[in-house]
Amino acid sequence: MMIPVQGVEDQTVAVLGLGRSGKATAAALQAGGAHVVAWDDGVDTREAAEAEGLHIADLNRDEAWHGVTMLVTSPGIPHLYPNPHPVIARAYALGVPVDNDIGLFFRSYASADWDGFDRAPKVIAVTGSNGKSTTTALIHHILKESGRPSQMGGNIGTGVLSLEPARDGEVVVLELSSYQTELARALTPDVAVFTNLTPDHLDRHGGTGGYFAAKRRLFAEGGPDRAVIGIDEPEGLYLAGQLATAPSDDRVIRISAGQKLDRAAWSVFARKGFLAEYRKGRQVASIDLRGISGLPGAHNHQNACAAYAACRAVGLAPREIEAAFHSFAGLPHRSQLVAEIGGVRYVNDSKATNVDAAAKALQAFQRIRWIAGGLGKDGGIAALSPWLEHVTKAYLIGHSARDFALEIGQTPYEISETMEQAVANASAEAEPGETVLLAPAAASFDQYPNFEKRGEHFTALVEGLKAG
Repeated sequence: MMIPVQGVEDQTVAVLGLGRSGKATAAALQAGGAHVVAWDDGVDTREAAEAEGLHIADLNRDEAWHGVTMLVTSPGIPHLYPNPHPVIARAYALGVPVDNDIGLFFRSYASADWDGFDRAPKVIAVTGSNGKSTTTALIHHILKESGRPSQMGGNIGTGVLSLEPARDGEVVVLELSSYQTELARALTPDVAVFTNLTPDHLDRHGGTGGYFAAKRRLFAEGGPDRAVIGIDEPEGLYLAGQLATAPSDDRVIRISAGQKLDRAAWSVFARKGFLAEYRKGRQVASIDLRGISGLPGAHNHQNACAAYAACRAVGLAPREIEAAFHSFAGLPHRSQLVAEIGGVRYVNDSKATNVDAAAKALQAFQRIRWIAGGLGKDGGIAALSPWLEHVTKAYLIGHSARDFALEIGQTPYEISETMEQAVANASAEAEPGETVLLAPAAASFDQYPNFEKRGEHFTALVEGLKAG
């Protein structure tokens, strides 16, 4: 199934980038009656697409643009900083509008079928630096558990144009990256969520201001009915202030992991392991998050607040949301509890590819046997020192193992080199009540093709311990 693009019948539309999302975009444009001309810089990718029936035209040449009314580009292709891709620069020069699949989705999701629905479908869109995927998956899980029809897509799972056409009362939950929100010409979710902001992808956005501006577009372009805003950083506090028309404006739901927000018109916050919802200065709900295994640590409590607020905004009751929290298994490779063997927990946080994410993982557990290392990033891991008191011993692997050893002060460590050795030694030395935590604080590319494969290897080794 797919969502046919509206408003393109008999138009010639160019598509740049023929990966998964590019091919889905081309198909959805054709389903909407467009003539598609496509290009990818990769010869193999072009040939594969041509073999599937796509019309390939070299968009680096002027003659390929004859009659083209729009260019649709894939999110990974630079369109402004550090420099626009030559094809996108050519579109700008020719005055051809540039869009992406997210923009096409928002202009095409509502259809004539909606006239017959009892309850109009809604879209919840989630952006932010950390926690987007977990928050999106958690919202989707809560909706399904509550009996609401729901689909999940965007940066997680299914590409937006590969989703199924809307059903009566459905809620679509989208994870959107800054690359996607920066370029989309239509952004009109019913509920928009901003989790947090930490520096990332700065070269693509010309600095922190551009990065924040890309995310802010989700709230500024279409004006969601409800905005869920994490206000633990200055940018979020500013955004909440920009969107609210008065202190009593409850279209903005402020969220925090740590601050008591009892003065806002509507707020959801977590403190000391408890989630609280306040409206007009009065507490209306409270949930104990401490026993929920799929949401360990303060960063996941922030994700829980964001998901709770988004689900309240589409009409779910606190007790429905609380029940669904308990059955949420977490996402693979993100604080994922793999097993508990002999009183020792094994947690896969392979997604912790940088210091910021590793810090959150180290804060989430006490008495840690920490497996770290890989291809280290600029700046090293010295910034993790405040949380190393939680680490009983470190087991260092990969390219940066010896560099990491020099930066962890008095923390006991060994150079394990490989994941096999690290898991074997950590499991042999771990005592009941301890956690063996894979939180690498490094990229995976020295030993694995991606962080998923690294996490799968850790999980397989732990499953082997269970079997043994």
